[in-house]
Amino acid sequence: MGRITETVKILLIVNVIFYLGSLFIIKPDPAMQLFALWFVENPSWQVWQPLTHMFMHDLSSPMHIAFNMYALWMFGSPIENALGQKRFIFFYFSAGLGAALIHTLVNYYHFNNASEAIMALGFNAQDITDILTSGSFSERIPRETAQSLYESFSVPAVGASGAIMGVLVAFGMLFPNASLGLLFIPVPIKAKYFIPILVGIDLFSGVTGFSIFGANIANWAHLGGALFGFIMMFYWKRQGLGKY
Repeated sequence: MGRITETVKILLIVNVIFYLGSLFIIKPDPAMQLFALWFVENPSWQVWQPLTHMFMHDLSSPMHIAFNMYALWMFGSPIENALGQKRFIFFYFSAGLGAALIHTLVNYYHFNNASEAIMALGFNAQDITDILTSGSFSERIPRETAQSLYESFSVPAVGASGAIMGVLVAFGMLFPNASLGLLFIPVPIKAKYFIPILVGIDLFSGVTGFSIFGANIANWAHLGGALFGFIMMFYWKRQGLGKY
């Protein structure tokens, strides 16, 4: 993968600072309330969270930040070398913001659908508020509907995964025949196969709700980062890729 580039190095350091700061310096709950990406109608939502959520990670699972930083180190430097520092910074944060946008839109869709389904059963706005504040609900409400409502509103998104998915897509487009030897795959696999498989798994999980890699994964945020990454790389390649 070559020498680690300057921007990737800074991103790694900032992510670790946010993680350790949330874990040891700042009480975790206030840190999550301030910097994670909350549902837009949740009182914890703030305008800066689409940016800051990229530097927050699940404090209960060190593997979350470990895998993200491993991917950023492995794929980020070749992309920064190919694009140049300024364009890479624009690309990384645009992919992360795109991930936040798609995640928020899908969350809003799930929240509205669940609200309408509950109201159709004869419940009112106060009943919905009770579900959101207490997490408890009537037996007349299907569990999946109540869970969709509650999780859309109350579970924040954290992590650099959306921005990194954009970086992965860029790597697959620029270096399709690069043979990847990854920690969790016993044999080398070319980027042009590996990246679409990852995107396909996220799409499958996002549509079906069945998570292959475990619970609490923001699949639509991954897909948002991948989509925005693809659009930017497609445009730049059509214009003639040059460093900036």
